[in-house]
Amino acid sequence: MKLLPICCMALLCWSCSSKKQADLIIHHAKIYTVDAHFSQAQAMAIHHGKIVAIGDEQEILEKYTAPQVQDAGSHFIYPGFIDAHAHFIGYGFSLQQVNLVGTQSWREVIDRVKTFTAAHPPAATQWVMGQGWDQNDWPEKAFPDKTVLDSLFPHTPVLLGRVDGHAAIANQAALDAASVHAGQTLTGGVVETKNGKLTGILIDNAVGIVFDKAPQPTSALLQKALQDAAASCFAAGLTTIADCGIMKNEALMIDSLQQQQLLKMRLYVLLTDSTENYDYFLPKGPYRTDHINIAGFKCYADGALGSRGACLLQDYTDKPGWKGFLLKDSSYFAMRAAQLINTKFQLCTHAIGDSANREILRIYSHVLKGKNDRRWRIEHAQIVAPEDVPLFGQYSIIPSVQPTLATSDMYWAGARLGPERLKSAYIYQQLLQQNGWMPLGTDFPVEDINPLKTFLAAVARMDANNYPPGGFQKENALTRQQALQGMTIWVAKGCFEEDTRGSLEPGKLADLVILDHDLMEMPLDSVLKTKVLATFSGGEQVYKAGGVK
Repeated sequence: MKLLPICCMALLCWSCSSKKQADLIIHHAKIYTVDAHFSQAQAMAIHHGKIVAIGDEQEILEKYTAPQVQDAGSHFIYPGFIDAHAHFIGYGFSLQQVNLVGTQSWREVIDRVKTFTAAHPPAATQWVMGQGWDQNDWPEKAFPDKTVLDSLFPHTPVLLGRVDGHAAIANQAALDAASVHAGQTLTGGVVETKNGKLTGILIDNAVGIVFDKAPQPTSALLQKALQDAAASCFAAGLTTIADCGIMKNEALMIDSLQQQQLLKMRLYVLLTDSTENYDYFLPKGPYRTDHINIAGFKCYADGALGSRGACLLQDYTDKPGWKGFLLKDSSYFAMRAAQLINTKFQLCTHAIGDSANREILRIYSHVLKGKNDRRWRIEHAQIVAPEDVPLFGQYSIIPSVQPTLATSDMYWAGARLGPERLKSAYIYQQLLQQNGWMPLGTDFPVEDINPLKTFLAAVARMDANNYPPGGFQKENALTRQQALQGMTIWVAKGCFEEDTRGSLEPGKLADLVILDHDLMEMPLDSVLKTKVLATFSGGEQVYKAGGVK
């Protein structure tokens, strides 16, 4: 009789020893792997930050043991969301400044500035900075002027950026600091003057003249901005961000913080089109770790549609005689393309208007010469003349688009473009068909950071209020599968990182998000009710919703 317990114990020990060791097992889930077959699974085993097995629940639990075993409670797991086009550092700084997003009038902008400065009185050397106003949301849709800012802040410089970052309003103290004067002209920008006086409105390259005079942020402020931005991203289910346009010193500090494990967000870096960046990185080549990949440059062909800086083939419908402008002569972009084609760096160019898109497509085509795997991108590709669309496929040029721009702009884009030209704008399904894949992003903080809004806008073509019924230009909606791929594996591919992330497969990083609803099945008008329950980066839980066990 004593032999039975001994045999059972021996069998139990043999069974445990035969299992493979993992650090974490997550099971009892519906997992969308977003692999090549768009297959589903119920459990996964994670070891040293990577997925070692994924599949049937019973199979994973029988083959693996781990000190941490997490029951997902029948919830839904997706690869960690990746934002193909955002401004991570800019977003972090916006959290330290006056938040002007959603203001419904110039008066509300002023009130928010007053409230912020009352709580954070500026020192003698400080500027008051803010971001996010949009005159298209106001009853009076014209640009404001600086009169009130001058009266409130006669000696303290104030610079308040429009939501798209392509326009700003500055008070006289800020204009004086940059030696801006009435009637000043420049290439690729506008210093607005009325009746011989400065209004304070700056468009595109004019913004930089004033912004460059603002005090540089301290290392401590930059670190706080980055860490605050990371916390918000993880809470939204984002595990990698393509930061579109940063400087060398910012990229190097990010790498340093990551090496010290003080910043856990993964970043794909597109360096700003700056001589300093080219001089430093071109001789060295791309730089990549598990957390940062510095592998591209970001150029800017034109401005934004909302501030009428987008370069159009024909006049703005609501401003006859005005077509917008390129920010630099086309020969400059041709020079950069010719330079980068002989390197391993990716070239990504901001182009909004149909004229800007045509010019960049022409320049890319000249050096790419045909089908290729360089994955050069056009950021936004917002308005594309019908005859230019096939160039994306013919030269393997990748459109990197932001679906929520369509649902934000739809209220006024028709006034800028007219009904016929509007049909050539936000044509995401048409653009997707050119190469069979397309990365999606938000352009945050221009748009909301929430990737679920990207999904809704891409599939339903509706905004957060589920407007309009039936969707905006629904013929260019994406399917649910395309939208999810566009937020995961296609972004990874657009950043040359599909070997390590973007899908949940053995050998890849265990970057994942757990949601309480199934994006593939739930009613579209309820998508924004979905909650992020947990986010994992490299198998480490970096976010957990309140109340979740």
